[in-house]
Amino acid sequence: MGGKKKLSLKQIERSQEKKDEEESKEKKKEKSGAPREKKPLGILPPDAKNPKVMGELKRMNVLTPYAVATRFGVRISAAKDFLEQLNDEGQIQLVSSSHNIKIYKPIAG
Repeated sequence: MGGKKKLSLKQIERSQEKKDEEESKEKKKEKSGAPREKKPLGILPPDAKNPKVMGELKRMNVLTPYAVATRFGVRISAAKDFLEQLNDEGQIQLVSSSHNIKIYKPIAG
């Protein structure tokens, strides 16, 4: 008496679409191969005495911790320390500061 009821055409289409999507996802996973390895970010800031590093910094209009971190591949905390060190040495100048970001500019010369 009981038993499974007959599915409507719309329900059959939906179930077929779901099966097709799952199969395509599995094929993509097989094709992608091994996952890429993430390169660890550097903990140590770049050398301030290196002329290449200083030349790169002088070409940048604005120096923020994020910009330095992405340019040199270091952590943001290391970039903050690096910028503070350069500011203390007088190689860059503090332009603006708030409780969460400091903006510097290179000194021309």
